[in-house]
Amino acid sequence: MEKAVEILREILEIPSPTGYTKEVLAHIEKRLNDAGIKTRYTNKGALLAYNHPEPELIIAGHVDTLGAMVKEILPNGHLSFTRVGGLLLPAFEGEYCTIITRSGKRYRGTLLLKNPSVHVNREAGKKERKEENMYIRLDAEVEKKEDTEKLGIRPGDFIAFDPKFEYVNGFVKAHFLDDKASVAVMIDLMLDLGAETLEKLPVAFFFSPYEEVGHGGSAGYPQTIRELLVVDMGVVGDGVAGKETAVSIAAKDSSGPYDYEMTTKLIEL
Repeated sequence: MEKAVEILREILEIPSPTGYTKEVLAHIEKRLNDAGIKTRYTNKGALLAYNHPEPELIIAGHVDTLGAMVKEILPNGHLSFTRVGGLLLPAFEGEYCTIITRSGKRYRGTLLLKNPSVHVNREAGKKERKEENMYIRLDAEVEKKEDTEKLGIRPGDFIAFDPKFEYVNGFVKAHFLDDKASVAVMIDLMLDLGAETLEKLPVAFFFSPYEEVGHGGSAGYPQTIRELLVVDMGVVGDGVAGKETAVSIAAKDSSGPYDYEMTTKLIEL
């Protein structure tokens, strides 16, 4: 358990909003290669890991997370943004973030409501939290658009929010456990099995970079694959049977039911 938590901490600290996953995938690749586990990238940028020549089962998780992207540099030098994935803005108001420029420079910022102070804006609490009403305040002395451009920040730069990792009384609290918790377990499992055992097991592991935008697992599997097992977050909330202390086995999602035989086999296990 402790090793899995440490792996989780490592990958959470590497920002990976959908579209900017190269760093976390490189980290995973090195970790596996150092253990003698072979890897390769698909044309779409997913990372495949397996030692068996003809894997039949693939276990898949995704390394990409929710995030944002710079949409426009505002006249006052701060940033408007567009969401990457289904980022719930009320849940991220006041969160710290990192702006990653194309040249590799990084700047810090905060997601805020426009005119957020209740001392001057009595309607701040009633304002709808949506992109048009919020912005990224840079942790830099900027007063106009040109000041920010001099920093090298441009529209299209990625914005990654802090994971806020905590490990308390056996529980992990963090943003982006969807799906880095699953990825950490996958890595831990592969390291525990070891390179020699993985040569005998017809199983491959698939690390997707595009799940949060809906097409992460749509291509790139070895031709010998017969079964696909996806490991992702378990939904917890009203009207569902998921629990934070148990594995959730999903029978369907909004697009339809999953394979009956495989789902039944998982329930029996």
